[in-house]
Amino acid sequence: MKFFIDTANLQDIEEAQALGVLDGVTTNPSLMAKEGITGKENILNHYLAICNIVDGDVSAEVISTDFGGMIREGEELAALHPQIVVKLPMIGDGVKACKYFSSKGIRTNVTLVFSAGQALLAAKAGATYVSPFLGRLDDVSTDGMHLISEIREIYDNYNYQTQILSASVRHTMHIINCAKIGSDVMTGPLSAIKGLLKHPLTDIGLKQFVEDAKKMNL
Repeated sequence: MKFFIDTANLQDIEEAQALGVLDGVTTNPSLMAKEGITGKENILNHYLAICNIVDGDVSAEVISTDFGGMIREGEELAALHPQIVVKLPMIGDGVKACKYFSSKGIRTNVTLVFSAGQALLAAKAGATYVSPFLGRLDDVSTDGMHLISEIREIYDNYNYQTQILSASVRHTMHIINCAKIGSDVMTGPLSAIKGLLKHPLTDIGLKQFVEDAKKMNL
C-alpha cells in the first residue's frame, strides 16, 4: 500500500519523506488556506515546492465546479510538473472532466467520494485515483471501511485500474484496516503515519537493551 501525506505543510512533508516511506502528497484548498497560501502564483509555486521534496504523485485540486473551468485549471496544473495529478470533485462536470483528461493522458484523482456508485463512475471515466473519505463517513455514524471494501470488490470484479486512495484517514487503525482490505493508497496526517512506529513493548525492550549495553562497557 502506498503512503501519501495529506497536507500542504512543507515541514511535515519533509519529515515524512525523510522517514523513507512516503509515496506522494494530497492537498486541497482547505489545506492550502491552513498554511496561509493564497493567490494563484503562490499556490502554484507551493505545488512546485512540494514536487521538489517528494518523488511521487502530488494531487493538486481544481477550484472551479464547471466543466470549462476544470479543464482550464486542470491543464494548467498538469503542465506545472510531471508529478502533478489533477484532483476533481465527484460531480457531473467532474466526471466529464475526468473522462476528458484521461483521454488526453492526464492523470486524475476524483475526490469527495462517499458511495460505491460514485467510485464506479470515476473508474468508468478513467480516473487514476478515487478518494473515498473514511473519516467523514465515520463522523456521521457510517462505516467508512465498508465503503472501501465495496469499492475493492467492484474494481476487482471488472479489473478496473483506478487506484483506491483512502482519504480522510484519522489514525493508525484506519491505516491498518485499509491495508487489510486492500486499499491501494492511504492519505493521512503525519501523526497517523508516525503512530505506526509506536508500541509500548518496543519502548520497554529498547530501554532494556540500552541498560544491558551499558553493563558491557562498550
